Amino acid sequence: MMSEPTTVPPGGAPGGKASSAPLLGRDTEPTLFELSHAGRHSWSLRTTGIPEVPIDQLVPAGHRREKPVRLAEVSERDLVAHFTRLSHRQFSVDLGAYPLGSCTMKYNPKVCDAVAELPGLAGVHPAAPASLTQGWLGLFVELEEALCEITGMAAATLQPAAGAAGELTGLLLMRAWHEAQGQVRHKVIIPDSAHGTNPASVTLGGFEVVTVPSDERGCVNMAALAAVLDEDVAGIMLTNPNTLGLFEEDIASIAAAVHGVGGLLYYDGANLNAILGVVRPGDMGFDIVHMNLHKTFATPHGGGGPGAGPVAVSERLVPYLPGPRPARMDKGGTSPTYEWVTPPRSIGRVHTWHGNSLVLARALAYILANGGDGLKRIAEIAVLNANWIRQRLTGTYDVPFDRPCMHEVVLSARTMKHEHGVRALDVAKRLLEEGFHAPTVYFPLIVEEALMIEPTETESPQTLQALAESLERIALEANTEDSGWIAQFPHFTPVRRLDEARAARTLIPTFDARN
Repeated sequence: MMSEPTTVPPGGAPGGKASSAPLLGRDTEPTLFELSHAGRHSWSLRTTGIPEVPIDQLVPAGHRREKPVRLAEVSERDLVAHFTRLSHRQFSVDLGAYPLGSCTMKYNPKVCDAVAELPGLAGVHPAAPASLTQGWLGLFVELEEALCEITGMAAATLQPAAGAAGELTGLLLMRAWHEAQGQVRHKVIIPDSAHGTNPASVTLGGFEVVTVPSDERGCVNMAALAAVLDEDVAGIMLTNPNTLGLFEEDIASIAAAVHGVGGLLYYDGANLNAILGVVRPGDMGFDIVHMNLHKTFATPHGGGGPGAGPVAVSERLVPYLPGPRPARMDKGGTSPTYEWVTPPRSIGRVHTWHGNSLVLARALAYILANGGDGLKRIAEIAVLNANWIRQRLTGTYDVPFDRPCMHEVVLSARTMKHEHGVRALDVAKRLLEEGFHAPTVYFPLIVEEALMIEPTETESPQTLQALAESLERIALEANTEDSGWIAQFPHFTPVRRLDEARAARTLIPTFDARN
C-alpha cells in the first residue's frame, strides 16, 4: 500500500494543513493526530457488492452522534510505524533486568505463549457448551489441582482477573463464611508493611482496616496483634514472606491467635515465588490464598493485563466459591468427563465467563514445564539471588533489616539523602541510564528512602554482577561533593525527568472522543 510521505500538521488538528517538519530526530514521539491528514485511511478493501444502507435506517436519531467521532486519519504504513516506534522505546522483561521489588517481573517463557496460541484453545468460543469444551474444562481442573497442591488448599476459583480482584474475592468469601455462622464482623487486620491494595480491598469489601506495626525484626509485632484481636475481627491479610522480603517466623502463632477469636487468615500471594515447593500457605494455617499468575507463574505482566488471580480456599470455604466451576464428574473412568457446577452457597460470579482463560493456559504450561522439583528450584534461586544482592550492597547502601531475606531485599538511600542530598528516586532515575529498570522506591512505606530490589530467578550471575556494579557506581557518584547533578538524570531515555509535583497540580484534560 502506497502513501504520501508523512508530515506533521500544526496544532495536531486532524485534517490540518501539513507542514514539512520531519519526524526523525524529534525528542518526542508525534501523536497520531499530529500524523493525521484529511482523507487518509488505514484500510483498503474491494467493494463487497452489498448496497449501503443509510445510517438513519439503522440507528434511531436519539442514539446517533451529532458529529463524527474525532479520529486520526492516517495510512496503514504510518499507523504501523507509529506503534512500532513506540514499542522500541519500551523496556520489558524480554530486554533486560527488571528488579521491580514485590512485582516478581520474571521472564515469560515463549513455549507458554505457543501453548496458548494453539487453535484448539484460542479458537474456542466461551459460550460453547461443556460437551464441546471438554479439553478446556480438563485444563481448568488440572490447573486448579496443581495450584491447590502448591498452596495446600482444598479447591480454587480461576475466575478473578488479577491480584486485586483475587483480594476482593477472598474478602467476599470471608464475609460469606462469617454470615453463614450467624456473625457480622467488621474488622480486618493488616500489617503496616502490607501492599497498598490490601487496605483498599478491605474497604471495598465493606470492612474496617486495623493496622498492626512491625517489630524490630521487620515482622508482625505479636504484642500489638494480641491487643487488637477480638470477636469483631473477621480475619487478617498477610503475605509471607512479607513485603520487606522477610519470612514471618511467628506465622504459626499468628494463625493460632486469629483462629482463636474465630477469624480467618488470608494469604496475599504476591510473594509466593519465594516459597514454591518449600512451604505451603495451607500448612501455615491460612484459609484463603490468592495467587498472581503473572508473578509466580510467568504469565504476561504489565501493560494493563490481562491478568489472573485465582483464589484457593480450605475445605470449609469450598461451598462459597464463585460459580460455576469446572468439575471432574467421572473420577473412576479412564476418560473423565467434565461439567460446570455451582457451589451450594456460592458468592456468585466475580468475572465474566470463566476468567482470562489463555492466561490460565500459560500458567499450566509453566507449571508442567518446570514440574514440582523445578518450581522448588525456582524459589531457591530467587532467594539466592536476592541474598547475593543484599550481601554485595551491604555497606554501600543502608540495610534496614540486615538478616537473610527471601525473594527481595529492601535497601535504603537514607544516609545518601542526609549527607549528600541524593534520594532513592535519584538513584532509580540514574539506574535507567545503566540499562536496567529501576527498583521499587519508597515502598514499603515504613522504610525511609526505600529501594526494594527483586532480581527473581531468571537473572544470571553476570546480570546480577552488572546490576550491583551499577548501583555501586551510582553510590560512589552520590558521595562526591558535586552530587547534585545526579538529580538531573536521566538524560538519554525517551522520557527525561518529570516534574511529578507540577504534573499532579496542573492536570491536562485527556482526549474526549465525544468532541
